[in-house]
Amino acid sequence: MVGVGSIGSALCYRQLFRLAYEQLPPDQHPALSIHNLPLARYLEAVARDDWHQVSSLLKQSTEVLAAMGAELCFTPDNMVQHALQLVTHGSPIPWVSMAEVVAEAVARDARQRVGIIGTPIVTSGSTYQAHLGVRGVRICKPSPEDMQCMGQITLSELAYGFISQASLDLLRQAVDRMRRSGCDAVLFGCSESPLLSEHPGWSLPTYDSCQLVAAEVLKRACQPTETTGSLGG
Repeated sequence: MVGVGSIGSALCYRQLFRLAYEQLPPDQHPALSIHNLPLARYLEAVARDDWHQVSSLLKQSTEVLAAMGAELCFTPDNMVQHALQLVTHGSPIPWVSMAEVVAEAVARDARQRVGIIGTPIVTSGSTYQAHLGVRGVRICKPSPEDMQCMGQITLSELAYGFISQASLDLLRQAVDRMRRSGCDAVLFGCSESPLLSEHPGWSLPTYDSCQLVAAEVLKRACQPTETTGSLGG
């Protein structure tokens, strides 16, 4: 795993091994290594809209993991998914693309209009829009007010590993507005998405980006080495 945000990485690690405990005998759980560079370097590059620098940071971690013996890699961080098209070219090991995994799950369920929760870089960028668009699924951006609210909750609470009841209520209200505007599902597009999935009662079917990529990585890790390839890369 290429770590970016610490909480998102920890939650994905937890989710992957929860699935492993459910699906595999204890002696068949996959080996998982994590490498991260300082989050500040990613934030600075994204703030400059420098996706080549984001790609360079991801590649540094990829090379470390490959040298450790990793056979495939992924990142559970939504913010940097946009750079994966630059990372996968020439990568020493295959990448699993979370955006591709999520898009396949949404399209498989024949969704047509999907709302999204996340930071502005995710909700207004092309992290998921392109992958879903080619499958005939439309991403509906939150209103500017909801987008600002989501960003504040993500950066001030979720990124620190918690969400208050007041913030949860605000996100539920935003999802209610998505439903009334015609959305038939909502994507939790923040790296700390398990913190939202742990709370039931959403007015739309939900897609947890972390859970989906963890399930795909576990499946791929259990395949014979010669059949392991990059997804979306």
